[in-house]
Amino acid sequence: QVQLVESGGGLVQTGGSLRLSCAASGGTFSRYTMGWFRQAPGKEREFVGCIMWTGGTPYVTNSEKGRFTISRDNAKNTVYLQMNSLKPEDTAVYYCAASSSRICPPQRAYDAWGQGTQVTVSS
Repeated sequence: QVQLVESGGGLVQTGGSLRLSCAASGGTFSRYTMGWFRQAPGKEREFVGCIMWTGGTPYVTNSEKGRFTISRDNAKNTVYLQMNSLKPEDTAVYYCAASSSRICPPQRAYDAWGQGTQVTVSS
């Protein structure tokens, strides 16, 4: 079972940038589709984007397109979420998750989750 640990969260001002990392261990990272999710206070966890182990263009939701970028380094067993032009509404706990699916699956189909990292964007 793969284990995931997120890092890189913190407090940033509106318009700033953060890069989140998710380090994987205990599995064959290169064979996992990796997803990023976030959960704001009082809201349900929502999908941010994903990157498939089979290759192809990483996907981010329309609301984050142009601001967020997902990448992976299989040699380092790490997936990244680069977040630019941050807004207060991006404030949330960000989670990475792993799936053996060949495509980006629904949230319920992810097999492993990290503990999350807090991102706070001040106005």
